[in-house]
Amino acid sequence: MPTAKNAEPLDGWQPARLIPTVGIKGQDEQERRATSTLLAVMRAVPEFGHALLRELGAPKSVVIQTFAEVRFKSADGKTVIPDGAIVCERGKTRWCCLVEVKTAGASLKDDQIAAYLDVARDNGFDAVLSISNQITASSSETPVTVDKRKLKKVALHHFSWWRIVTEAVVQSRYRGVSDPDQAWILDELIAYLEHPASGAGGFEDMGDKWVPVRKAAYDGTLRATDPEASQVAARWEQFVQHLGLGLSQHLGHAVENVTPRGQTTQQRVVQLTKSLAESGCLSATLRVPGAIGDLHLVTDLRARQTRTSVTVDAPKEMRAKARINWLLRQLSDAPSELRVEVHYPNARETTGLLLGDAKDNVDGLLYPPDPKREPRAFTLTLARPMGQKRGKAEGSFVADTSTQAFDFYGDLVQELKAWSARAPRLRDEDPPPSLAEQPAVLEIPS
Repeated sequence: MPTAKNAEPLDGWQPARLIPTVGIKGQDEQERRATSTLLAVMRAVPEFGHALLRELGAPKSVVIQTFAEVRFKSADGKTVIPDGAIVCERGKTRWCCLVEVKTAGASLKDDQIAAYLDVARDNGFDAVLSISNQITASSSETPVTVDKRKLKKVALHHFSWWRIVTEAVVQSRYRGVSDPDQAWILDELIAYLEHPASGAGGFEDMGDKWVPVRKAAYDGTLRATDPEASQVAARWEQFVQHLGLGLSQHLGHAVENVTPRGQTTQQRVVQLTKSLAESGCLSATLRVPGAIGDLHLVTDLRARQTRTSVTVDAPKEMRAKARINWLLRQLSDAPSELRVEVHYPNARETTGLLLGDAKDNVDGLLYPPDPKREPRAFTLTLARPMGQKRGKAEGSFVADTSTQAFDFYGDLVQELKAWSARAPRLRDEDPPPSLAEQPAVLEIPS
């Protein structure tokens, strides 16, 4: 123990927490504590609360009123107890929302959410918000299925816990909180939600079907009609959202999972399932604001490797070899096993070499039929062995793929600079004479 003269903290001491995780017993208590903690901090730190509620259509009220375990009577006389409620008022506008929360591996129930939608409609509320570890692409996408007629007067929204943690981290680290005490409270919420005992751990693994699907894809026996394939494709979709939110936490900017416009999550899962059966591959594209290009991610279960890549536009005002050298100069610290692929206009064929070989043989990247043809773009790809295990520990698919994506972005993508044309330059000659030096013009009256 430290003495009064030596009060330095000792290794292993745990800091006192505003929201302790000790003593959580069972799923029900975990959910009650998570609900009350989140709603209380939304009221205590309005900058964070409004950041979460903005996209749900809530007005920016002076005070965010939050309540836990609110009770209602349903139309058939049964007592209904949603986990919480949120009320925001601004002027004559009043917005009310019921909240249903699940933690750990518990999933939201269709009939429970449907009942809360009925209660919200009968009481003139605006929305129902569900929160769980199920990750969706946006708050408008929900992991439950309900009768669409119930959504005519009441909106249904969904947040994953990982999305809430991301919003809290971005608010704390990047946007900032004006009041120091409120900033500390928000940091305590982050510490609580990131603790395993809170049940708000985000994406856990690829599911119990991962190992048999991985093996079937490797053997070439997987079929698109196999229900296990669809389950793994759905888990991949959640993992990509989890990865994008994780990057957002570290960058302070919203990272987007790029998908075809108008495509629903279910349609994406069907497309991924077909790709998984036909080629053994799962793919995704993440867009970081301001980055030189999108981050492409491909997991090949047949080759048992994960590939990360980025495509960079070539300069517009250089000859062919100079354009390639422009790129290679930016790759001085990149790994030699990075593959450099060169795309040419009006040509399907590309040229490609590993970076270590390209540095010694730039001509090998020129277009063989026409070495003077100028490159249009470059694709840089790094392949690594795929993690095999379930879970999130080292050597697992989730951990290894996340590490590869973060490293590829941090070591390569964020360091690349797009080409920009040089500013027009004055000719190297004597400047024009000033007006004072110019000869006077004699005006002859008419």
